[in-house]
Amino acid sequence: MSGGTALAGLAVLGLSFGWLARRARAISLRGKVAVVTGGSRGLGLLMAEELVRQGARVAICGRDGDAVDRATKLLLSRHGADVLGEARDLGDPAEAAAFVDSVVSRFGRIDVLVNNAGVIQVAPLDMIDAAKLDEAMRSNFWSAAHMTFAALPHLGPDARIVNVTSVGGRVPLPHMIGYTASKFAMVGFSEALAAELRARGTKVTTVVPGPMRTGSFYNAEFLGRQREEFAWFSVLSSLPLFSIDGKIAAERIVRAAREGQREVHLGLVGRILPVLHGLAPRLFGVISTAIARLLPPPGHSEERWRGREINSTLPGSFLLELGDRAARENNEEPPV
Repeated sequence: MSGGTALAGLAVLGLSFGWLARRARAISLRGKVAVVTGGSRGLGLLMAEELVRQGARVAICGRDGDAVDRATKLLLSRHGADVLGEARDLGDPAEAAAFVDSVVSRFGRIDVLVNNAGVIQVAPLDMIDAAKLDEAMRSNFWSAAHMTFAALPHLGPDARIVNVTSVGGRVPLPHMIGYTASKFAMVGFSEALAAELRARGTKVTTVVPGPMRTGSFYNAEFLGRQREEFAWFSVLSSLPLFSIDGKIAAERIVRAAREGQREVHLGLVGRILPVLHGLAPRLFGVISTAIARLLPPPGHSEERWRGREINSTLPGSFLLELGDRAARENNEEPPV
């Protein structure tokens, strides 16, 4: 047997053992209690649907009560699911604790906690101040921390915690400084949790996705030259080359949680950028600086616009076809 053949055989053997090990530690979700924060729309709603399909009883929350009501009715009508939905602002620790109390009162325990709630701010540095940075940290980082601390005493045996971070938690993203800072914090929090909780039987999965086609750009916040910022961000969140289908992402995340995987990267961008940043940080810095120079310059308006408030008939809006379809399917409320 040649050396190359032997190495190939060892590689196949290693992959087989890895697959068998993941299957051995996988749990069934049937009858389990799963909590999905930010579960009223987009990726959160898709993950809630996937959990329901696999037999879980699900609790979702979001800050928009109307969106939560629509999502709860959608899960009931599509799947006949046993769903609890509440409007909660998880950046407030009292709100997080109250939501956990509601879940435990209804279902008795928590088996799977998916920390997915958050906001996206898209703006040049000149439009960001400490208050806006604090908003991003409150929504993207503290919501996960408050929910985790509130849920820990109620986690069942062999529980799962899933922290949906971002490629922006591994590499810096121009015009998204608040989002990047909060997601870097969330990655560190998630990895530290994984190190400490595994000995107790609780497995923590850190999810690092690139852009996803969920329609979330209609609920992102844009400052400065709002229409120009919306244009580049929405296109990157819609094109297949740059973004991953939201349903595929949700399926992979739920599978990773079932198997207790420590980390999962999703999409081409989510896989390539962290590798490039790790292997060639100086080159990555040059590239990111060049990209920042191509993005819209600072504007004079400090008004904050949601994506759905921006005219979607901008030049090139045909590029948003897949993103628009995802938004309609995932309760993201695109403009009519």
